[in-house]
Amino acid sequence: MAVGAYTRPTRLPDALAALRDGPCTVLAGGTDHFPARVTSTPDEAILDITALPELRGIRRLSDGGLTIGACATWSAVIAADLPSACDGLKAAAREVGGVQIQNRGTVGGNLCNASPAADGVPPLLSLDAEVELTSLDGVRRLPLDGFVLGNRRTTRRPDELLTAIRIPPAALDGTGRFLKLGARRYLVISIVMVAGTLVRAADDTIASARLAVGACSAAALRLRELEAALVGRPLAEAAATVTAQHLAGLAPIDDVRADGEYRCEAAAVLVRRCLADLAAA
Repeated sequence: MAVGAYTRPTRLPDALAALRDGPCTVLAGGTDHFPARVTSTPDEAILDITALPELRGIRRLSDGGLTIGACATWSAVIAADLPSACDGLKAAAREVGGVQIQNRGTVGGNLCNASPAADGVPPLLSLDAEVELTSLDGVRRLPLDGFVLGNRRTTRRPDELLTAIRIPPAALDGTGRFLKLGARRYLVISIVMVAGTLVRAADDTIASARLAVGACSAAALRLRELEAALVGRPLAEAAATVTAQHLAGLAPIDDVRADGEYRCEAAAVLVRRCLADLAAA
């Protein structure tokens, strides 16, 4: 696409052809795009994907899994009839700005923006989510933690479009939670976020758990060692299982919201609270 061009296709093949044609900025909800251009307007071509029906909607798949269109809004996530494993995702959706932002902002845009403090990433990691990337050459899928690489960095190629987020059937068992710490209750960028899902066994032990921490590293991080340590433990011991070693992979920065040491301490507290909430559910 030529610099300064704007196109809003109504067919996915036309959008993919525009991406193949040359560099362009993909515009979905625009809630990150427009604020970043208040003080400067770069020379860029714009591909507006808001008229592509294939990218909207949230639906169950024939195998029992779930697909979320990349242009599904956070308000759509809140309104959707989802299993309790997605309670954390719904809670995160309510934390994405105010209602106006939730009505415009998209799940796919949140992922592609790849902010370390993106509210959508930890709960989707706790749901073992995959992303679907589509180009004229076909479709490829990869785990979410293989897609978001770091601050504003993803593995999306210039000719690819994020078209959907997929959650496998097994990840929809159990219950989900999302906790966010900020300088105030709402309308705030997080200091620390924790999301988790937990499946209880018949004997009140933990059958499986998935936990992710956001805003404490360049990309949100799954706590896989802790997840493994929790399996088979009594529910009552879930929070007490957490040790400093389980959080050793975090690498928080110092910034205007909090210093790294505080973030590490807060992350440990929130992980324990998340597990206590999940065990009591």
